[in-house]
Amino acid sequence: MKNLWSDKQAGEIIKLYANQDINDDLALRVYTSRLIGIEPELVIHGGGNTSVKTTALNMLGHEQEVLCVKGSGWDLATIEPEGLPALHLPPLLEMRNRPSLSDEDMVNFQRANLLNPKSPNPSVETLLHAFLPHKFVDHTHTTAVLALSDQPDGEAICRGLFGGRLAYLPYVMPGFDLAKATADLFDRHPEVEGVLLHKHGLFTFGDTAKESYDRMITFVTMAEDFIENAPEAKPATSISASVKVPSAASVAPIIRGACTTNLGKGKYRHFIATFRTSDRIRSFVDGDDLESYGARGVVTPDHVIRTKRVPLITELPAPDQLSGFATETRLRADIYRKNYQSYFESNNRRVGGGKKMLDPSPRVALVPGLGLFGLGVSKKAADVAADLAEITIDTVLKAERTGSFEALSPEHLFDMEYWSLEQAKLGKVQDKPLTGQVAVITGGAGTIGAATAKLFADNGAEVCVLDKDQTAAERVAEQIASTALGLSCDVTDSGAIRQSFDMICETFGGLDILVSNAGAAYQGAIAELENDVLRKSFDLNFFAHQSLAQAAVAIMSKQQTGGCLLFNASKQAINPGEDFGAYGLPKAATLFLSRQYALECGHLGIRSNAVNADRIQSGMLSAAVIKDRAAARGVSEEEYLAGNLLGLEVEAEDVAQAFLHHALAARTTGDVTTVDGGNIAAALR
Repeated sequence: MKNLWSDKQAGEIIKLYANQDINDDLALRVYTSRLIGIEPELVIHGGGNTSVKTTALNMLGHEQEVLCVKGSGWDLATIEPEGLPALHLPPLLEMRNRPSLSDEDMVNFQRANLLNPKSPNPSVETLLHAFLPHKFVDHTHTTAVLALSDQPDGEAICRGLFGGRLAYLPYVMPGFDLAKATADLFDRHPEVEGVLLHKHGLFTFGDTAKESYDRMITFVTMAEDFIENAPEAKPATSISASVKVPSAASVAPIIRGACTTNLGKGKYRHFIATFRTSDRIRSFVDGDDLESYGARGVVTPDHVIRTKRVPLITELPAPDQLSGFATETRLRADIYRKNYQSYFESNNRRVGGGKKMLDPSPRVALVPGLGLFGLGVSKKAADVAADLAEITIDTVLKAERTGSFEALSPEHLFDMEYWSLEQAKLGKVQDKPLTGQVAVITGGAGTIGAATAKLFADNGAEVCVLDKDQTAAERVAEQIASTALGLSCDVTDSGAIRQSFDMICETFGGLDILVSNAGAAYQGAIAELENDVLRKSFDLNFFAHQSLAQAAVAIMSKQQTGGCLLFNASKQAINPGEDFGAYGLPKAATLFLSRQYALECGHLGIRSNAVNADRIQSGMLSAAVIKDRAAARGVSEEEYLAGNLLGLEVEAEDVAQAFLHHALAARTTGDVTTVDGGNIAAALR
């Protein structure tokens, strides 16, 4: 591993933070924390922490001895000084004299000793950092060292490689006991440069930031070189390189649907599923013994919180037998949940009961011939699960080069998964109404589409914005959420729809809600209307809705978790307007289409509803059309837009609210909701 330390960069960061009254110690702590954080082989998704012992002014302006340690929620790769909250050091050191301390009391004690009470929670390993006497302390979950440690004789392998430069501690769960055990171990071996926590990670330390960082890189490089000099381990496979497998896009909805938790009465706990593949992943998932080495457990205990202990492993899918693959995958997912429940119940009894079982569905799925899927209640959570699955694959393959991978026992992993500090979080974070669901909005760059996309994202959905204008679609997606997807799609082109939906399936795993919103108000006296104009209008205002709905239902059918089709109809479908037959005729057909889908797809749990909107400013009608209509009636544009029974202008957000209503109305299908401020002529009978 390359040592990234630069005297020039270190000097620059000292100078930068000096202007903010940050001392050299903390500036260099930030610098080397970032050097560690940018390397995935060292830390990923919270798998590490750093600290420095220094001085700081308290709120009275008195200088205090403090420990600055990584705070919860901060990423080492981008950490700032405020991400290393300062705690009064002397009380932390006194705590070592206590015989025991509960996790809850430890957290409260640490918060009570923060210089700034607004700081984030300090690391759960704060006391470990405090009890070690060194000025700088680094902790990583380096995959190379874990590959050697995570073996039946892992400690012997590590002792043979690192000798007396490290002290070795058998696995102890993070918390007060680990802090005391590590400090006691160091007291017996004060000459060491670091401590290796068996099947957990590596601590290094030093009097300077550079010394501690250098030691970390040195030991990691030694482990990497040791592994590199061993024969490469490539699992034996009977899967031919020429075997035909279905696309990830066609398999993703099956995986996602099978892993969705059925809560009963038509309710589901949905998950996002994101796909990953590479030559290394394929080598792993294609192995004949995948059922064995692929389900031995996680490489470090905190991963279990994000990925669960083991993944779901499927059979090899065949392109012409996806129905059978779907049946088998759902069966395996059901067995997975039953096994998880048994794992929970037996371990809950072991610890005296009182634990609340977490959702039993898989968070990682390994699919021979394809790759892996990470699953989570959000795109971010799914990405984390996928990242950790990749790290696991890398670590297991490295371990197999020098021996045999062995994870911690299920009992140890249960204790981490059901740690009291994690259990305390349950119920504090409430899912939003559309959490875990995927919503696709066509015409997403328009006023109504953008308002709908934002509202759905605000309510927890992962959103894909489809629009013919790629730049506009991406711009709306960026404004909505970091995980939103903006795609160019001509909805009158069935091939473009398939391509976009494939991308959505690979990114999110499928879709649950289609808001078929794209349209345009074609005009012309019907008796004089050219057929080409009418055909163009039908292509966009009817056939596009049909093509989109067909593609969506195909995906929803694979998921077997219901779904929702939402169509943007128009008052023209009910109350024709002069010179707007070209627009009203296909809209009337689309209104009928929505009810046809309600009729034919209800048995699949797929609902179909429409929104009948009128006079939406900057919506379906162009500014020029609004101006002409207002002039024809002898009123201002504002008066025209508010020309309804309520005398109120109807805005895009009002239409978005109607779409959201239908997305949440689990017992409503075949309905039409009118959003026009009141127009009796357009009211449904």
